[in-house]
Amino acid sequence: MLSLLRDVVRQQKAGEAVGVTSICSAHPLVLEAGMLQASDDSSHVLIEATSNQVDQTGGYTGMRPQDFRDLVFATAARCGLPATRVLLGGDHLGPNRWRHLPSDKAMQHADVLVGAYVAAGFTKIHLDCSFPCAGDSTPLTDEVVARRGARLIQVAERTVAKRGVVDELRYVIGTEVPVPGGARDAIGDLVPTSPEAAQTTLQWHHEAFAEQGLDHVWPRVMALVVQPGVEFDRLRVVDYARELTTDLQHVLDDEPNMVFEAHSTDYQTTANLTALVEDHWAVLKVGPGLTFALREALFALAAIENELVDEPQRSGLTDIIERRMLAEPEQWEKFYSGDAHEQRLARRYSYSDRLRYYWGEPEVQDAQKRLLENLTKREIPLPLLSQYIPEQYARVRSGELATQPRALVIDHVRDVLRAYSRACAPHA
Repeated sequence: MLSLLRDVVRQQKAGEAVGVTSICSAHPLVLEAGMLQASDDSSHVLIEATSNQVDQTGGYTGMRPQDFRDLVFATAARCGLPATRVLLGGDHLGPNRWRHLPSDKAMQHADVLVGAYVAAGFTKIHLDCSFPCAGDSTPLTDEVVARRGARLIQVAERTVAKRGVVDELRYVIGTEVPVPGGARDAIGDLVPTSPEAAQTTLQWHHEAFAEQGLDHVWPRVMALVVQPGVEFDRLRVVDYARELTTDLQHVLDDEPNMVFEAHSTDYQTTANLTALVEDHWAVLKVGPGLTFALREALFALAAIENELVDEPQRSGLTDIIERRMLAEPEQWEKFYSGDAHEQRLARRYSYSDRLRYYWGEPEVQDAQKRLLENLTKREIPLPLLSQYIPEQYARVRSGELATQPRALVIDHVRDVLRAYSRACAPHA
């Protein structure tokens, strides 16, 4: 499984523009789309869980690391993708979930978090200690972030040693780490990380590793997270401008085992994704962009359902999601300002896609299931497909895709993954 990461780094260092897509989602249909894309590409698939989604107490998905692992491998088996082609990663592992606590208490929770991920078989570990805890001076210095990260690596190394597979782990570090899930506020000017700041990050991590006797681990630090100047908020996408990163691109020239990892690449064009890979951002992370596409497809099917199914039998999916989001606003209200109309539009359609936190609600799951069942029982007229999901309509017309609603949804999500595939393996 780790051959994927080793090969990407090796090829990048040899001057080849190759990369890997990191799928950051826990939705079963998104995971299935990832497995099918990997199968068609004859490649591996990298699936990552964030510390918000999955932790030792369940996260917002209700899953612990072992639960997530089981879900991923069960999905792979159902899709016919061998387990040897599935790689698990942990994203933003650190004290983020416990920032309201003093740092000593928050880091104790982070220790348990990292241990649980590694014990469950996650092998790509992104350590994110960039968030201040209660009582911390802000912003955190590179020194503090690096020392806390090195502490978590100690935990990971002790845990993996018990399994006898120390060489499996690969680490991702960084201090200028974009906020998980996109910017909370409207984006102003976004400046890429300076080469000097990136070098400082490397220096402090080198020193922290040496202090804690981890020099032997440094060759397994495979990626550095810096800001290449890509981000999104509820209404805007900041596109990659490679001319702003000309010097930054060379910061890792003297690190033979390390590439850049790009967060928040959701909604970038294929050309921008390709440029990122060419400029050594070899790990491209995507999450909300996938559930945004999922929502597009399911809402399109709900519109088709309204045309084909009598009202008493309809799923009511869009209304149920709206009701759940209004009843439990904690996942969106801090992100969506404006009047009631603006907030309603944001809840349904924003790039931030805070709606993704509600797909696991039992009432929403039941509505999704009913929607797919309703349309499975009926033949969807081609003109309706053309109206609401034209890309899938074109594939149905050409015989590439069945009109089954589940297949239509997954294929729409795969449209996002196809762009990443083209960027990461341009010569495949």
